[in-house]
Amino acid sequence: MADSTRFDRGSRSAGATARSGKDSGVLVIGLGRFGSSIASTLDGLGQDVLAVERSPELVAQWSGRVPLVEADATNPEALDQLGARDFPVAVVGVGSYLEASVLITGNLVDLGTPQIWAKAISNEHARILQRIGAHHVVLPEADAGARVAHLVSGKMLDYIEVEDGFTIVKMRPPRETQGFTIAQTKIRERYGVTVVGVKSPGQDFVYAEPDTRISPDDLLVVSGHADLLERFAARP
Repeated sequence: MADSTRFDRGSRSAGATARSGKDSGVLVIGLGRFGSSIASTLDGLGQDVLAVERSPELVAQWSGRVPLVEADATNPEALDQLGARDFPVAVVGVGSYLEASVLITGNLVDLGTPQIWAKAISNEHARILQRIGAHHVVLPEADAGARVAHLVSGKMLDYIEVEDGFTIVKMRPPRETQGFTIAQTKIRERYGVTVVGVKSPGQDFVYAEPDTRISPDDLLVVSGHADLLERFAARP
């Protein structure tokens, strides 16, 4: 193993994951706030994950908490040594340093990684990552800002934009729907959105059926185009 690559033996599966060769798991590069959140969440869910970080300080901070290796991922030889080509999914959490982000993403493209998720800090950064081969580009601050804007503007309690404007929201039911069944409200016909499910206080979530009755204290999970959902959520 080269000097630039050091496995954290204290992590419960770092070495085994990197050398498994079983074509499974997620490689997370960069243990800043974005990368560390992804790595720790995946590890907590029982997923095979290996974090890669070049900073000794961050390696020390996360040692024993997630499977990790200290390495410089801008060096293609280091990535090859830690078995990066065996991971079907890689997340590039290095966003603040444009050159490093581009080099790491390019290295993963050269390795033939099937799915590359990369963090970007601007639209220009995102375009560069897409052009060199990143399959999914995430702009965490912009996405979070847009999400909060939707939440503070109406009765929406949660907001997830999936793709091309298609969105899923959690919201309080408008007054005109309360006490009526899904069929009676004609929500889809009138507003172009679909009630996916209903969560009543103290009850399990249920998928919406035509005879599902909406109560004032219910929470609705609704899908549709963002503009149509905004219109529906704006109802008193």
